[in-house]
Amino acid sequence: MSIQIGAKPDAGFDNPIGMLTDCHRRVERFLSILCRVAERAQGRALNGEELTAVEAALHYFGESGPRHTRDEEDSLFPRLRARGEALAEIVRLEAEHREAELLHDQTAELYVHWIAAGKLQTADNAQLLAATRKLEAIYSEHIRIEEETVFPRAAQLLDRATLSEMGKEFKQRRSESNNPKS
Repeated sequence: MSIQIGAKPDAGFDNPIGMLTDCHRRVERFLSILCRVAERAQGRALNGEELTAVEAALHYFGESGPRHTRDEEDSLFPRLRARGEALAEIVRLEAEHREAELLHDQTAELYVHWIAAGKLQTADNAQLLAATRKLEAIYSEHIRIEEETVFPRAAQLLDRATLSEMGKEFKQRRSESNNPKS
């Protein structure tokens, strides 16, 4: 990932809630690529810049997306529930994770076909546009709920030791995949 002069550095393992928020910015950036390319490159082969960007986005969602979901579902949500926080939002977020996973699979399959074939048929293009637009809608609300409700509640409820445990779990997940930032 490129470095931007003056940009806020990503949160580290000592700030797992910050890491989740930073990941949301990457989700938004990579999803924007998948959406814009699907809209703008209809009926033709991807150019070099589009191909590189799409491949990076697909890699991100294939590797880091599932890890982010595990960070939330295996580390954050159970700790909130253990403290009596049966937030209805958590149930919704978990369901959205499953829906997004299916849409990401569909999107990846269509993009891989596009890259291999040189272009998409009209029906496939319509499916890709529908899938990326649905992902955009899901993530827009999903991220808002997490950042406005769930993450602030976690920051209030979880003590330093608990957050440290979460950070260690996040780090372990990334060491298993050798990708420290996502």
